[in-house]
Amino acid sequence: MRHVIAIDQGTTGSTVLVLDESLNTVGKVNAEFPQIYPKPGWVEHDPEEIWKSVCIALEGAISKARIDGASIAAIGITNQRETGLLWDGKTLRPERNAIVWQDRRTADTCQAMEARGLEEEVRKQTGLVLDPYFSGSKLGWMLDEDSGRRKRAASGELCFGTIDSYLVSRLSGGAAHITDVSNASRTMLMDIDSMQWKPSLLELFDVPLECLPEIRSSSEVYAETKGVPGVPDGVPISGIAGDQQAALFGQACFESGSAKCTYGTGAFILMNTGTKRPHSDSGLLSTVAWKLGADGPGYYALEGSAFIAGAAVQWLRDGLGLFSEAIEIEAMAGEVEDSGGVVLVPAFAGLGAPHWRPNARGIITGLTRGTTKAHIARAVLEGIALQNFDILQAMKSDSGHDLRSFKVDGGAAANNLLMQLQADILDTEIVRPETLETTALGAAFLAGLGAGVWKDKEELRRVWREDRRFTPNMSAEDRQEKLSGWNDSVAKA
Repeated sequence: MRHVIAIDQGTTGSTVLVLDESLNTVGKVNAEFPQIYPKPGWVEHDPEEIWKSVCIALEGAISKARIDGASIAAIGITNQRETGLLWDGKTLRPERNAIVWQDRRTADTCQAMEARGLEEEVRKQTGLVLDPYFSGSKLGWMLDEDSGRRKRAASGELCFGTIDSYLVSRLSGGAAHITDVSNASRTMLMDIDSMQWKPSLLELFDVPLECLPEIRSSSEVYAETKGVPGVPDGVPISGIAGDQQAALFGQACFESGSAKCTYGTGAFILMNTGTKRPHSDSGLLSTVAWKLGADGPGYYALEGSAFIAGAAVQWLRDGLGLFSEAIEIEAMAGEVEDSGGVVLVPAFAGLGAPHWRPNARGIITGLTRGTTKAHIARAVLEGIALQNFDILQAMKSDSGHDLRSFKVDGGAAANNLLMQLQADILDTEIVRPETLETTALGAAFLAGLGAGVWKDKEELRRVWREDRRFTPNMSAEDRQEKLSGWNDSVAKA
């Protein structure tokens, strides 16, 4: 039996899964690392702490799996996508802390570019909005922070990359400086059509090409392990994708029109649009989904995010004290047949796609003397589902694809009532997989394909396992009433 290791390097910790060829998880360990907040709006990570967390999780997961190291056929990586860092290409020592995707220190830089009328050109070339969320402006800031860095970066002495690039360098003992197309597409430095670094974008952000990683596909052998604690030398590192693209692949969303939603603190929806780059008139992001093999075609996706999903449940727990454990919301919301006309718009951090109203705030409408905490709990779940309806309607309009399937993952996907409400509001069947950690599963799939553990996507379909389907059972009249109430409340938020 061969085994595939998936490294899921996230914002607060690193998780490693050891899977066998039938997708059974035989070992799993998570290791957290500290968050660093130097100033308001600044968020950093110590790259050495990230590497330490990966090593702890690797050793622990392999130990738990009780496998012979010789059976490890491949390693795949998925990662927080827009976090960027600099390191010395020879010593592999970090130059400074990584700047995290949440960091807003380059907001003024992006606003100045927007004032110069550059936003449309950036969007045309990258599929992204001009925002400090993405890592291009972070690199420019790091090079300007220290007068010597720009010269060292231009000579290739300093390496820049997203977390995947850094991990490949560390895992391979410095043998490779690469990234994959999905992560490169989140830097604002890559041309989304050619899938190569764009000279005009490098000039715009004042970034030298010499410090950037080589852009490779999402599934091929990039390098082999060397000197990694607990891991034999010579294991192929053969799969990389940013976290949301990895989840799309891990959900076996291989056809145009197939989509997934990852329910976490927020809700992240990606729809596969095939080999044709999508254009969005609805404020959605166009992004690279993946590329399989050096000679394979690139696949694209539309991406939309709701800022608040699971965080709304946490607010009921921590802010209002309606229950002590988040899991209790399902039973509480199930005490009533409907929300009794209560609508909650969870715009606690503004409204994202397709509304893009950063100044919107959360609102509850429809309260009466008969409203109970159960009605409010149910309204929160409905609000999460209704936000996703808006995003998916925009995706259908932009892509020209009807929704072929909608797969779900993430912690809140375990909530059966939420999943049923989502099916009812979308009027679409919801499919929940047996493995909710589809981000790691996608990394394993890509690595296994790259190393020959699985021969093609059809074989992946056969090993992917479904847990449950949720079939819509809400009448058209009730659905329209829900949508009308939601739209009225969103207008007031």
